[in-house]
Amino acid sequence: MKKWISIGVVVLLFLAGGGFWLYKGNQTVTTASAQVMTTTVEKGDIEVQVTGSGSVVSINSNDVTSSYGGEVDEVLVSENDVVEEGTELITFTDGSDPITAPHAGTVTTLDVESGSNVQNGQVVAHITDYATLQTVISVDELDIASIKEGQIAEITASAFPDDKFTGTVTNVSKEGTSENGVSSFEVTIQFDDPKNLLIGMSTEVSITTESKQGVIYVPIEAVKIQGNEKYVTIQDSETTTEEDTTTTRQVVETGINDDQNIEIVSGLEEGQIIQLAITVSTDSSSATEETGRFPGSGEGGFPTGGTGGFPGGTGETGTRPSGMGRGGE
Repeated sequence: MKKWISIGVVVLLFLAGGGFWLYKGNQTVTTASAQVMTTTVEKGDIEVQVTGSGSVVSINSNDVTSSYGGEVDEVLVSENDVVEEGTELITFTDGSDPITAPHAGTVTTLDVESGSNVQNGQVVAHITDYATLQTVISVDELDIASIKEGQIAEITASAFPDDKFTGTVTNVSKEGTSENGVSSFEVTIQFDDPKNLLIGMSTEVSITTESKQGVIYVPIEAVKIQGNEKYVTIQDSETTTEEDTTTTRQVVETGINDDQNIEIVSGLEEGQIIQLAITVSTDSSSATEETGRFPGSGEGGFPTGGTGGFPGGTGETGTRPSGMGRGGE
């Protein structure tokens, strides 16, 4: 009986050992490395802008009407004539006061002739002022509070892609229109010099609502939020792998942002190196794990763990935007 037991034990050990080596033989060993994405704290200008699309319209484009009835004696202008405010357009046979231009512009239509009779309130002409043009854009309700009359706007027109126009906000609508639960408001911008623009041309407008010069700033994704604190991760040495990197968590106070860069009011100095994200690479794939983003997509950092491919952060993927945006120019 002992002999058979011994044989049985040997057989079991053999099978167990064979199974172990078979299991090990089928495993694939995967190695991983982590690269730290960093940027340098910079100093420069930041502009906050609200943008919108519109079209070119005339500030003054109006019908000319007769204020009384009578027989026309003489028509003193022709279509396409340029007139000034107060220019006589039409006289009457009975010596009544002539019809005059209500404002400067071009006579685009003329609907009477000598000897014809006009009625009180009848439209006799139309005058459009092509020298003073404006564009009207629609601004979302979340941005309208930052738009004020007198603000400067930069304008481009599809018809003249190489030209830059400037203008001034002259009117902000007090009533909005709602679509799909979101309200928008009309904002009117008058061109400083319309040059060759024509009525009806498409425009793209950027209104500067706030700007600061010579401020400390970082990419907006470098700022994380935990509780009531905003912070960045300062890299203490110029290394590129996580294993060789030492970091410091630095609480910061922020200011304005342009959706790409954010002002740092206190907590950082120009030239410091800060972390943006960690790129985890294996022999078969790579992924970028963000260490956090503003405002508050996760606590980030190395110690907290997470669902991504490397300890720390939320496991979201993302890369640093190319360029430094308006604040870095």
